[in-house]
Amino acid sequence: MHSDVRRSAVLCTLLALTQAFYIPGFSIKSYRDGETIPLLVNKVYSDNSELQYAFTELPFVCPPTGRIRTGRFTSGASISLNLGEVLRGDRITVSDYELVMGTDEEARYLCSHTMDEEGLKRTKQLIRDGYMAEWIVDNLPGATSFQTLDKSRKYYAAGFKIGEEVVSLHGGESEFFLNNHVTLVIRYHGAPGKDGAQGKKVIVGFEVFPKSISAGNRTEDGLPVNIQDASVGLALVPGSNSTNENDEVDRVALTIPYTYSVYFREEPKLEWQNRWDMYFVAQDDSSNVHWLAIVNSLIISGLLSAVVAVILARTVRGDIKGYRDGGLEEIKARPRRTQGPKSPRGSGDKNGLLEQIGDLEGDGDMSSDEEMLDNITGWKLVHGDVFRPPAHGELLAPLVGSGTQLLFMATGLLILSAFGILNPSFRGGYISVGTGLFVAAGLFSGYFSSRVYKTFGGQEWQNNVFVTASLVPGLLFATVFVLNLFVWIQASSTAIPFGTLVGLVALWLFIQLPLVYIGGWYGYTIVGAWNHPIKANAIPRQIPVQSWYTKNFQAILLAGFVPFAVIFIELMFVFKSLWQDKTGYYYVFGFMGVVFVVLVVTIIEVTIVATYVQLCTENYHWWWQSFLVGGSSSMWIFAYLIWYFMTNLHITGFVSSLLFFCYGFLACAVYGLLTGTIGFLSAYAFVRRIYGAIKAD
Repeated sequence: MHSDVRRSAVLCTLLALTQAFYIPGFSIKSYRDGETIPLLVNKVYSDNSELQYAFTELPFVCPPTGRIRTGRFTSGASISLNLGEVLRGDRITVSDYELVMGTDEEARYLCSHTMDEEGLKRTKQLIRDGYMAEWIVDNLPGATSFQTLDKSRKYYAAGFKIGEEVVSLHGGESEFFLNNHVTLVIRYHGAPGKDGAQGKKVIVGFEVFPKSISAGNRTEDGLPVNIQDASVGLALVPGSNSTNENDEVDRVALTIPYTYSVYFREEPKLEWQNRWDMYFVAQDDSSNVHWLAIVNSLIISGLLSAVVAVILARTVRGDIKGYRDGGLEEIKARPRRTQGPKSPRGSGDKNGLLEQIGDLEGDGDMSSDEEMLDNITGWKLVHGDVFRPPAHGELLAPLVGSGTQLLFMATGLLILSAFGILNPSFRGGYISVGTGLFVAAGLFSGYFSSRVYKTFGGQEWQNNVFVTASLVPGLLFATVFVLNLFVWIQASSTAIPFGTLVGLVALWLFIQLPLVYIGGWYGYTIVGAWNHPIKANAIPRQIPVQSWYTKNFQAILLAGFVPFAVIFIELMFVFKSLWQDKTGYYYVFGFMGVVFVVLVVTIIEVTIVATYVQLCTENYHWWWQSFLVGGSSSMWIFAYLIWYFMTNLHITGFVSSLLFFCYGFLACAVYGLLTGTIGFLSAYAFVRRIYGAIKAD
């Protein structure tokens, strides 16, 4: 009871520490009154599509003029992006919107833009698909504000709608209205330290309220006579605001006037370091569900821990003790045979128990030892074959090496996230840092792959190094390259630029490949293979007929359900963040870290139990089986992904559906590779331990 209390206290302390180390940025930018604040436009995205588009390339957007200058920013200039931002489809450009700290603008004219008929069709399709725009001020995404259900708190949802579709109640065609006016509300707080003493301010909130206002009834400056009147919106109808009835071009085009309002409002209760909390209020409200997920995970892991404890502490240790106290003494008391061939099953154990078992199995006259052989069953009978190298070991070794690479990357990302180094303000940070960690972990990949390869008896370690460095990255790159062609045809910003593809190839060729080679050389030539306590027999043992639940596919499928049950509640939040919110701001690292640790423990325990059951049925082909059992929960996750697509998402279009399933499959495959490696290494340690204990006795 007291140990459970202590564990709970440690768990709560760790969760509190993850919150204490939350660092939402690396430097605070403060502004003085009258200083211009750049507004950056990024992209548009939708819950109904996997395709994103650069905001400045849309047909209804005014091209930037370059008239706004603030520091190093000039409107129309593109902001340099890191690798993660490029891969996630960001295309950030400085806009012509002029924001001056502390200066409110009730109405200001931006520009007028004329759209042709083709542009109108595309704009209607974007509105129909529910596209949202992402703007950025001081590294905060423009947000639509909402209130919690009890009206006690306000929270942000990143992005705002570009327009509205009004469905006719009488069965006619829908009407489309474009939001051509935005009200920008900048929330600020007094700057900390010396800047605050000088009257400077920091931005703690950025809200966008879009509105559609008709092009008619405007002043000479292009401003609406009544900015508050939005009863008549800007309908996307060709020639609806044309003034020249004889001009054919005006009748098929639409001129759109753009205006905006700016208001600065002080937010005294919100500190700069907590400004991202507004985007996670909705997640905080679901913290009870997160706790439910953790309790569910701990219960499942606890039950498995009890099963493993019984196997290790009672069954296996009891078998060994039984031979040590009873059977072994009886065997040693018998006179030794001086004639007759010795069974090859004892060849790996000259002086221990296994030689005696081998003698019994190789004796032609079994009548005097039938009672003893009744007790020599299960995993003890396959001692001479359990360390026999598996079929296709030259493929298993590179997979295990790549799995250790992914394990290092995932662990590094979790640690950096827990300490706040990776956070939403570090846009694209997960992909950028994850790529760097993956490349650096090439040392571990080559090391483990080469040691496993040599353990299997491999001789050509250079070929193994090349396969290890190329297999997983090559398949990933080839798949992404093919999918990128589909995205490129759609002119989406999600398409990876050719220069970035070349950079990724160079990263693999000049950094990862040498690191894998160095790790492989060290693991193969310096450290060498792992030693096994028992040598394999010359002739493989025949495997008896297996029960239905121990056959390969059934065992893998059943074993994979347990780790999936540990994480499926958290998966709901991850899927929602990726495909419904479209923000990727899944930022509950305390919960995620605990669930990840419990998941790893569960995979280890499930693999040990499955391996033990397999050996007890006299099936010694555990190498591949342990790898597949460890990664089998990925099949359940992919099945859950299909169910989520059919019941919760509204993705339409062939390309979007293709991207969803292909990238989902790749994510599940990478997860399966990581967890499969964990399963393989844990099963390997377990098998070496139990058979090493027998040999030692």
